[in-house]
Amino acid sequence: MSITILYFASLREALGTEREQLELPAGIASVAALRAWLVARGSEWSPLAASRVRAAVNQALVSEAAAVADGDEVAFFPPVTGG
Repeated sequence: MSITILYFASLREALGTEREQLELPAGIASVAALRAWLVARGSEWSPLAASRVRAAVNQALVSEAAAVADGDEVAFFPPVTGG
């Protein structure tokens, strides 16, 4: 399964990239599973483990239980404040 992952704000800065095109291993079928798999890649991915990091699939905010399918665009972004 191939997906596009987008990283925003401080996540983009911490990871040094704003976008990845990835082939996911079998069994990665939800946002929670995707997040866990990404965090397992190494310590630089640990910011994704924060519960405050939100996710969107195909530009719609979703819960951790949301499905991830072939061709989806998944975005991760930390909470932002404005003033």
